[in-house]
Amino acid sequence: MVSGGFEVYQKRLAELKERIAQACARAGRDPEDVKIVGVTKYVGVEETRSLIEAGLHDLGENRISVAAPKLEAIPAVTGVRWHFIGHLQTNKVKDVLGHFAMIHSLDRLSLAKEISKRAVAAGLVVPCLVQVNVSGEESKGGLAPQEVAGFLQAAKELPGLAIRGLMTMAPVAEDPEAVRPVFRGLRELRDALLGQGLLAADAQELSMGMSGDFETAVEEGATLVRIGSVLVKP
Repeated sequence: MVSGGFEVYQKRLAELKERIAQACARAGRDPEDVKIVGVTKYVGVEETRSLIEAGLHDLGENRISVAAPKLEAIPAVTGVRWHFIGHLQTNKVKDVLGHFAMIHSLDRLSLAKEISKRAVAAGLVVPCLVQVNVSGEESKGGLAPQEVAGFLQAAKELPGLAIRGLMTMAPVAEDPEAVRPVFRGLRELRDALLGQGLLAADAQELSMGMSGDFETAVEEGATLVRIGSVLVKP
């Protein structure tokens, strides 16, 4: 059971923004270039509303079945941007399209084709991030770094799909410094793909960093940090 309310979330959000600002200062970055995606999978509708009232406008969900009640109660038209951040099954694409501002977990061509097909039929363009398994962990999803260029070449041919950048999940580590090479690797991969023209000039998003390591991710260039427990503590 998670306990929280407007004032609690407002305080946590302010503390989180200050930590991000300090990380940006260390890296010579503008804090405005980092967006907090609050992971709301463990909280219900009312606590999600409290988070929004506290000033959080980007919300992330891992599973459509868990997100559905919140999507119905708090639709995107309210100014909230919903992000789909979990593994997306191909047969769930129809349920996700139209509800989420961005899909962070595009990890295979079959999924890209299904999103494209459904998007074209609905008259939509779907912003997506390509998930990359920088660490090489078998338990992590995503394309191997060396597969991304070929994937982007194929994805360019798919209408209704807008690649906006890359996403990765770092290994769990007690010391955030241990995962710095993962975040740096994603940034360097993005920059290389931009240089090769495989990513559009405006496709610079880097979704990386979670509650235990987001400061390191920000120092290495994260533009989207996916924050759960720092905001909504069990």
